[in-house]
Amino acid sequence: MNVSMTVNNTSYERDVEPRTLLVDFLRDDLGLTGTNIGCDTSQCGACTVHIDGAAVKSCTVLAAQADGASITTIEGLSINGELHPMQRAFTEKHGLQCGFCTPGMIMTAVKLVESYPEPTEEQIRHGLEGNLCRCTGYQNIVQAVDEGARLTEAHSPFESTPAEHQITLREAERRAWERSRT
Repeated sequence: MNVSMTVNNTSYERDVEPRTLLVDFLRDDLGLTGTNIGCDTSQCGACTVHIDGAAVKSCTVLAAQADGASITTIEGLSINGELHPMQRAFTEKHGLQCGFCTPGMIMTAVKLVESYPEPTEEQIRHGLEGNLCRCTGYQNIVQAVDEGARLTEAHSPFESTPAEHQITLREAERRAWERSRT
């Protein structure tokens, strides 16, 4: 089955098995290994990417469902070699230990901050509920997301997407489903 999609602002067209998961396509076909496979059951969030503007666990999406989509992985967050403010905040606030969950946490946090530019601790904790870290007590992760929100707001090249241009996860899933039917 032939699929085409834009990943990190680069267009790709590949033949894939119909049952290929997006996470496997990104890692194995495109070599984007920052998207991790943690649980294979959509529980941990280590495989979170942005699909058409929504944070989505890529282990829940077939590559065929992403045909025609615009996808951003952790590798695509930086601009001109400069880390995204959320990436910097995770480093500066020690929001990681082993680092395995970090790409998914960051991808989720970026979208969280787009919805809540000045998130409360409660909003951060709630927004990260679908992401698991087996090393930390989450306090440094919460502090990193809070700092990332401040840095994002202050750093214009990484301005948040206006609310009228955002789509919900449900809408991204609907679009993926529609693409898979055509």
